[in-house]
Parts: sequence; C-alpha cells; structure tokens
Amino acid sequence: MATPLIPPFTRETAIAKVRMAEDGWNSRDPERVSKVYTEDSQWRNRAEFPRGRKEIVEFLTRKWAREIDYRLIKELWAFDGNRIAVRFAYEWHDDSGHWFRSYGNENWEFDADGLMQRRFASINDMPIREEDRKFHWPLGRRPDDHPGLTDLGL
Repeated sequence: MATPLIPPFTRETAIAKVRMAEDGWNSRDPERVSKVYTEDSQWRNRAEFPRGRKEIVEFLTRKWAREIDYRLIKELWAFDGNRIAVRFAYEWHDDSGHWFRSYGNENWEFDADGLMQRRFASINDMPIREEDRKFHWPLGRRPDDHPGLTDLGL
C-alpha cells in the first residue's frame, strides 16, 4: 500500500491498520506487538491498565501464556480522524483444555506518526465446545481467504 497508515484515516487505511493489528496480535509476539504503541501508551484491558511498552509486553506475555492456541479476527467498526473503533473475536483454550471465544470492542487513538497512544478494550468470554470452534487456520496470520467476523455470523 502506497498510502501511509497515519491519521487522518481513510476507509482504506483504517481497514489496513485493523488488519495490521490483527496480524501482529496473531503473531503472539509481545515485543513485536508493543512496537506499534507509543512509549507512554495508555490501555484499559478488562480490569488491567497497562501504561507504556514495558507494561504492555508484560501484560501480553501473561495473556498468551494462559490463552493457549490464540487466534484472533478484528473488523473495522468506525473511524474518524485519528481514531478507529473495532470489534473482534478470538478463540483460545486454557491449560485444562477448556475452549473459549472472547468477544470485544476496542477504541484506538493514534499519534501523528501512526502509533497507538490509547487503547480501550471491553471483552467478554464465552465457553465453547471444541467442536464449535470457527477459527481453524494454523497458528499465526489469518489466511486472506479465511472468513471474517461478519462472514462467520459473529
């Protein structure tokens, strides 16, 4: 894409920014993911409030240690200026083999360089049976031909 992924966002750049975030989170690499946030980024994630890249890395390391076989799909909900709203779902299991689908919404705010300076997430977990899973690609990036949330009826 020739257009930089910096504000103000167009529909095209907002969709690309959402997919880039999805790809990063599906890597399950806390250091890689932290690089798209400002040094002093502020988060709200459930009942945790990480601040800055160091705390983001610590948070994500804990998250992916307990959310095993994590697979995520994000979808653009709205955008305006330097803000993007997304909805998402991800599937994972705990160390006892119990599967979950977590649903949520995020509000993102970016600085002029396109780094996320604020992230506010609201998330709910729903236990699912393993046979009810919908995200079956190999760990890592979701293939381009895999259905998104709307296509899956989520």
